[in-house]
Amino acid sequence: MEYAESRWLRYSLVFVWLATALVSVQELRGQSRMLLVAGGVTDPRLADALVWAGAAVDAVLGLLLLVWPVRRVYGLALLVMLGMTVVATVLQPVLWLHPLGPLTKNVPIGVVLWILMRRSL
Repeated sequence: MEYAESRWLRYSLVFVWLATALVSVQELRGQSRMLLVAGGVTDPRLADALVWAGAAVDAVLGLLLLVWPVRRVYGLALLVMLGMTVVATVLQPVLWLHPLGPLTKNVPIGVVLWILMRRSL
């Protein structure tokens, strides 16, 4: 894989993580909360805290991928993505059947992270 290709793959991941952070907070009292409520999290304060925490993790990962693209950051992003996928699966396994693929998209994202991790110094 050429350097330019790796760079664009990385930039696409930066976009995903930063956009997810922004949208999660923007939809704090909308879709973000609805997802958690549907998964059984009914306390609004807990739901808000979980959304803010998840958004913070997404923002930090997006920024790390942007400014410090090293093996450890790719590995951390992969582990966080896998962890969030497991949590989402436990809370709402039906998301695997969603036509827009909110969880199925994590499969190619994981593959990209794995490839970038293996090719980074």
